Amino acid sequence: MRTTLKRGVSRANAASGNGIPNGNGAAPAVAEPPRPPQPPLTPMTRYAPRRRSPLRVVGRVFAWLLVTLLVTVAGVAGGFWLWGEELSASTRPQTPEEREAQEVLDQVPPADEPAVALVVGYDFRHGEFEREESRSDTLMLLRADPRQKTISMLSFPRDLLVELPGCEGAPPRMAKINEAFTDCGIKGTIETVRKLTGVPINYYVTIDFSGFIDTVNQLGGVYMDIDRRYFNDNSQGGPSYSAIDIRPGYQLLDGRDALAFVRYRHTDNDFYRNARQQEFVKSIKHQVSGLSAAWRLPGIVNTVAKHVTIGSGGGKELSLDTIISYARLAYELPSGNLFQPRLENLVDNEFFQLSAPEGEIERAVDEFMNPDPEAAAKATSVAVGGKAPANRRTGPPPSQVTVTVLNGNGVAGAADDAAVALASRGYQAVNGGNADRLDYFETQVTYDPAVRGSEGAANQMAKLFGDAELVQATPDAPLDTTLRVVVGRTFHGNLAPAPRDTTPEAAPPVVVADPEHAVAQAREAQRKVDFPVLVPTIRESASHLSTLQPMRTYRIRGEGAVRFVYSGPTELDYWGVQQTSFTEAPALEGATLTRTIGGRDYRLYFNGPKLHMVAFEENGAAYWVVNTLLDQLSNETMIEIAKGLEPLNAN
Repeated sequence: MRTTLKRGVSRANAASGNGIPNGNGAAPAVAEPPRPPQPPLTPMTRYAPRRRSPLRVVGRVFAWLLVTLLVTVAGVAGGFWLWGEELSASTRPQTPEEREAQEVLDQVPPADEPAVALVVGYDFRHGEFEREESRSDTLMLLRADPRQKTISMLSFPRDLLVELPGCEGAPPRMAKINEAFTDCGIKGTIETVRKLTGVPINYYVTIDFSGFIDTVNQLGGVYMDIDRRYFNDNSQGGPSYSAIDIRPGYQLLDGRDALAFVRYRHTDNDFYRNARQQEFVKSIKHQVSGLSAAWRLPGIVNTVAKHVTIGSGGGKELSLDTIISYARLAYELPSGNLFQPRLENLVDNEFFQLSAPEGEIERAVDEFMNPDPEAAAKATSVAVGGKAPANRRTGPPPSQVTVTVLNGNGVAGAADDAAVALASRGYQAVNGGNADRLDYFETQVTYDPAVRGSEGAANQMAKLFGDAELVQATPDAPLDTTLRVVVGRTFHGNLAPAPRDTTPEAAPPVVVADPEHAVAQAREAQRKVDFPVLVPTIRESASHLSTLQPMRTYRIRGEGAVRFVYSGPTELDYWGVQQTSFTEAPALEGATLTRTIGGRDYRLYFNGPKLHMVAFEENGAAYWVVNTLLDQLSNETMIEIAKGLEPLNAN
């Protein structure tokens, strides 16, 4: 008999019929000084924006190799150089199969350019099944952009139905995506994911789960927010799932419990498993940002060396400069710049396989490839102020920006190509002919600092051209348009990918005022902790206190802690209210934004445009509201629940 704690969830009712939970003026040409004859260039032409397909993926993509295990190295960067060469050599592909897989990777870019890696977590399952082949338990694409300072993660449910390319002895066939690793190893997995997404892959990272456990333990554990009660006991025999016994609340997990948590899917599904894995990566980031004990580094490096393999496109060795570049990005990543697009609306068929509807893969890949660093700021403005900002450091929207494009590199048609490309992004672009000279190396973007929003518009324009230089206009040379762009030799006809705007529309919070629903639990908690307990007086309208464990009191590093656990808005979703005198919790580091509402200073923590956590401190304690694993509560709802936390003596 197998014992698993659950709430009557079956595969038939675990989703809502679709395989996922229910949610909710032109400038004249600039005069040129005398110079030798030049190639004929295109005369001034005005372009109107043309429609851009939402499925188009633009620009080059590459690889990020520091995820889960490797990101830990960045937290002890002070002594990193002592061990970097050893790590580089030890993680190199060793077997013929691993070296062969490098041949199907795309070329490795310079260390300061965007990059994409395929991360494969696998398990030999020794002692659990009488089989020796490995199985991929985790498939995740990661994209890092050092220039934009963004990292994107796109996980694939292991039951996703895809076309496998086939390999020696195995013809092409339709099967679950994790069978690519079983059939054809890492090479077949790379080919499968690349064919599915159209994304070039320049690195692969394979991690076995024993390495996962060792690395977490080398770190001294990892602090994670546990959304609900997790329990499974295999002691009575029967079908075997991973054993787990973890209670809700923010807490320190050792390696074995962390692995059990990220792999769990006994009573939910791969959507939630993927979300748990992404939450683990975020928690590791929080953990190492405050890690200063360099003495931990040798053990971490040794663990990585034993359990991680990194393959590079073209068979190049993993350089120390590359490791340091991406370690620095992971370590210094701005809060809110970790993006987690998810596949949605997948259909669960009778063979327990998930199928993606037309266009869904393209939508998720587009969001993965083109994250918007301003997503959190836009979403906050909508949730608090009711509309997206018209004037931020990103400047006005492209449709309100006029730009004159000049040829500064001497390549025939360069200004014309740039004007067309800018018009396709929505800018009012004109080709102004030749610049004052044709030997510009870097593209220049000129703006007038006296014009509101022009500097933000120039920053956004510079990102489109990569290494563009920002120049302020002088009073003796005013601009006739918002911006002037002189294309240099660094422009090769294409712009960088445009961020995908995922700003949610303004909507009223989905809440009900229910001031008495948690008073009894709050009074019980107050008797056990020495800080003021706040009682939730507002809840999401479809949610209720969990019937498994509605409230828990415990200690974190000797400090009192209280967790209120809510079930909803669907049968598989849980969200919570955490309260503790442990005000140095790693999760509280690096808020994306802060806002003062009703006299309280709220810290807002975003996953892209979705508000994942709202926190504040008062009376020597920290209080925060945590969204569901899939961020099902709207931004407005999260803020309203946080505003509704009131002193117990007021009820």
